[in-house]
Amino acid sequence: MNHRIYTRLPRTLAVAVPVVAILASAACSTTDTPVANASSTTSITATQQPAATGDSAIVTQNRLSADAAVKAAGAALAKCRADGLGFVTVSVVDRAGNVIAMVRGDNAAQHTVEASREKAYTSAAFGADTSDLSQRTKGEGSTIADLPGTLFLAGGVTLKAGAGSIAGIGVGGAPDGMQDQACAAAGRDAIASSLG
Repeated sequence: MNHRIYTRLPRTLAVAVPVVAILASAACSTTDTPVANASSTTSITATQQPAATGDSAIVTQNRLSADAAVKAAGAALAKCRADGLGFVTVSVVDRAGNVIAMVRGDNAAQHTVEASREKAYTSAAFGADTSDLSQRTKGEGSTIADLPGTLFLAGGVTLKAGAGSIAGIGVGGAPDGMQDQACAAAGRDAIASSLG
C-alpha cells in the first residue's frame, strides 16, 4: 500500500467536494425557473435544443446519434471487406474523442484499435480529413503532431453538421492510409444525407 496516496486523498477531497457542491448548487438553482417534477420533464435531443443566445451561459452542441455512428462504422467496414481489407478497426468518435461506435474486423491487430480512434479524434478535433492535415506536422521543433491522442496519418474523416465538425470516423489497419481513408469516407457517405 502506498501511504502517500491515502494521506493526500483527504486533502484532495476536502477541496474537490465543496467545489463540486458549489458548482452543482449554482447550476441547479435559478430564481426564475420553476422546479419540474419527473412527470412534467421532457427529453430534448440535440436537434431540438434551442440555439444559445448572446446572454446565455449555456452552449448547445450537435452530436452524432449512436444509430448514425453504428451505421457509419458498418458501412466503413463493409467497404474495407469489399476491398479485401476486413482486418481493420473502425472508430466513430465525438469531437472530444469519446467513442460512439467501434467495430474491430476479423483478425484486426491490436494496434488498429488505438490508431483508428486517434485518427477519428484528430479529424473531428481539427475539422478536416487527416490526409489533409499531415502537411501541418512538418517542420522543426514542436508541431501539432506532438499533441497527445492525435494521429496525423491518412484514414480519418470529419463529419460536419453545417460548417462545424461534430464527429470523426477513423480506420486503421490497411497497408496504406489512403485505403483506410477510402473506407472511412464510405462510412461518411452512408450517413451524409442525415447530417444536414
